[in-house]
Amino acid sequence: MNKSKVRILLSQLFLCLILVTNSSYAAVPEIELRIRDHLFFPSTLEIPANQKVKIRIFNEDPTPEEFESFELNREKIIVGNGQAVVFIGPLEPGEYPFFGEFYPKTAQGVVVVK
Repeated sequence: MNKSKVRILLSQLFLCLILVTNSSYAAVPEIELRIRDHLFFPSTLEIPANQKVKIRIFNEDPTPEEFESFELNREKIIVGNGQAVVFIGPLEPGEYPFFGEFYPKTAQGVVVVK
């Protein structure tokens, strides 16, 4: 094979890799979760079973909060008036509680997997 054919082949392989990578990221559903007055809105998140999900968390309070869940094995601090992303799953059907570490009595929620 000459150099130009090798370059064309490598370019095509690179393009295929980009297309496959981008399509796999596009397939991840995204859910928005908001923190306001030390509460989660919505407090119940329904997600599909056996699928990875992206949760974008918006903290509308001026103080920081932490998304925490022992069952989901996740903890993420979201600064006041900031946002963060947490990926969960794939999960089996069931209920997975989460809470706010800094206001655990009020900031509570559950992920329901169906």
